[in-house]
Amino acid sequence: MGKTTYKRLKGSQSFRQRLLLATLSSTPIIIDEIRADDMIPGLLRHEMSLLRLFETVSDDCVVEVNETGTRLKYKPGIIMGGKNLVHSCALTRSMGYYLEPLLVLGLFGKKPLSIRLKGVTDDPKDLSVDTIRNATLHILKRFGVPSEGLDLKIEARGVAPEGGGEVLLTVPNVQSLTAVQWVEEGMVKKIRGWTFSARVSSNFEHSMRFAARGIFNNLLPDVHIFNDHKSGPAAGKSPGYGISLVAETTAGCYISADTAVSCGRTEETGEIDVERRERKPAEDTGVEIASCLLQEIEKGGVVDSTHQGLLFILCALCQQDVSKVRVGTLSPHGVETLRNLKEFLGVTFSFRPDPSTGTVILTCVGSGLINLSRKLS
Repeated sequence: MGKTTYKRLKGSQSFRQRLLLATLSSTPIIIDEIRADDMIPGLLRHEMSLLRLFETVSDDCVVEVNETGTRLKYKPGIIMGGKNLVHSCALTRSMGYYLEPLLVLGLFGKKPLSIRLKGVTDDPKDLSVDTIRNATLHILKRFGVPSEGLDLKIEARGVAPEGGGEVLLTVPNVQSLTAVQWVEEGMVKKIRGWTFSARVSSNFEHSMRFAARGIFNNLLPDVHIFNDHKSGPAAGKSPGYGISLVAETTAGCYISADTAVSCGRTEETGEIDVERRERKPAEDTGVEIASCLLQEIEKGGVVDSTHQGLLFILCALCQQDVSKVRVGTLSPHGVETLRNLKEFLGVTFSFRPDPSTGTVILTCVGSGLINLSRKLS
C-alpha cells in the first residue's frame, strides 16, 4: 500500500459538498483552519453529525478531528447503503441539510439505501422535507434514477428547537447517471402546496393557505394546497407551522419555495417571548412564500435557486456525455458548487447567457462516475 496523498483545503465553507465530492471521487482530504478565528472555533454540531452520517452509510471511512475541531482528516470508504439504518441529526439544522448529500450518496452505494432520520424536519434555513419529497426527488428522476424505491416518508414533524421529527428515506442504486438536455422551462400549469402545523392550532394553516391562494388564484386555476395537522407524538416536541409550495411546468420542471416558523414556548428565557411578540401573522408567511415562488418562476431556469447546486453536481456526475441545463440567475451557492466540481471532479462548465430571457445555459461533459460497488443482479 502506497502512502495516502491528501488534498489540502482550508476553511469551513461548503463543508457538505466537499465531503460529498471527496467521498464520490474517493479523494482523501484534510481541511485546516475550520473557523480558527471564531469565538467558537472548529466544526459545529451539525457538521459533526454529518460526518457521523457519512460513517453510517459507508464502510471503512476514516475521520480524524483534532481537539479544537479546527482540523479534519477524512479518508472516504466504500458507500455501502443498506437497510434499517438510523441517524439522529443534530438539532441546529433541519433534515434538508442531511438529506441533500444523502440522496446523491445513496445512488452510488453497494446496496439500496433505507435510512430513518430523527430531528428537526422543517426550518427557515434548509429545504423542508415536503419540498424534498415533491420537488427534489423529481429532479433526480430526470437523470435516469428509477422512481421505484425512491421515496421520502414523513412519519412525524419536528420543529426547532427541540425537534422530534422522523422521516424514512429510501434511495435505489444506479450504475451511472444519464446526461440531460434540459433547457425547456415551459409554462406553469399547476401549483401544489403543503402546509403543516404541529402542537399549534390548525388555524395557522388555514390563514397561510387562504393568503397564498389569494395570490395564485388570480394567475392560474389549478392551485391546491394540502394541510397536515399533527398532534400527539407525530407532532414532535416543539410547536410550529410551515408551508412548502411547488409549481410544476408543462415541461416537467419543479420550482419550489418553503419556510417554517417555530413558536418558541413562553416558560423559557425572556428572549423567546420577545420573538413571540414580534412574530408575523400566519397570513404574512403565506403571502411571503407565495411571492418567493413567483420570484423564482420569474427568474427562469429549470430549477429554483436552492436546487442549483444539486443540479450541477448531478450534471457533473453523469456519464461522459454532454449535459446542457438552463438556470436563472446564478446563486452564490451555485457558483461555489461549480468551483468545487472543478476541484474534485475536474469538470468545467461553459456558460452562455441568454439575454432574451435573462437566464444562463450551462454545458458540461460528465465525469463518467460509475458505481463499481453495486451488486449486479
